[in-house]
Amino acid sequence: MTQHSSTIKTVVVYHSGYGHTARMAAAVAKGAGAILLAIDQDGNLSDEAWPLLADANAILFGSPTYMGGPSWQFKKFADASSKPWFEGRWQNKIFGGFTNSASINGDKLNTLAYFFLLAGQHGGIWVSMDIKPANLKSSQRDDLNRMGAYIGPMAQTPADASPEEMSTGDLETARYYGARVATIATQFRSSQGE
Repeated sequence: MTQHSSTIKTVVVYHSGYGHTARMAAAVAKGAGAILLAIDQDGNLSDEAWPLLADANAILFGSPTYMGGPSWQFKKFADASSKPWFEGRWQNKIFGGFTNSASINGDKLNTLAYFFLLAGQHGGIWVSMDIKPANLKSSQRDDLNRMGAYIGPMAQTPADASPEEMSTGDLETARYYGARVATIATQFRSSQGE
């Protein structure tokens, strides 16, 4: 993975219900060299966070998958993003997203599709994964991209497992993806002469 420029501003905005998605967000942020912005349990983002999103070159969305989609707290944030949408503040930014659920499937694809559509509504440019799936008989729980996702990283953590028990492969997939998003953002900025 190519090193990304320190002048690229990347933000990870996420909601975490029990700490698992927060751990995944930290892995994404580590890879991207990003700022973490947590949506609180009431679905709010601090007033200070919104200018950071407006100033970012890349934005990554994160939420657990609950009942086949992102948490209501994330949806509240998404609805609140209508003001930046109206003003066109997030147009041509680079976007990505990630999610975690307790079940292997858990309908995580719907959460990533929600993020993809939100980015599209903002006129953003989505970054996919470039890690082949770990789908052989010899594949293990801690392999990269064991969920076989291409839109963005998916993690699976059993409902009775703590955040500390998350798959190291899922977290490394998230870290790698964060680095990829930041690299694409750098390439895009360079191609725009900025």
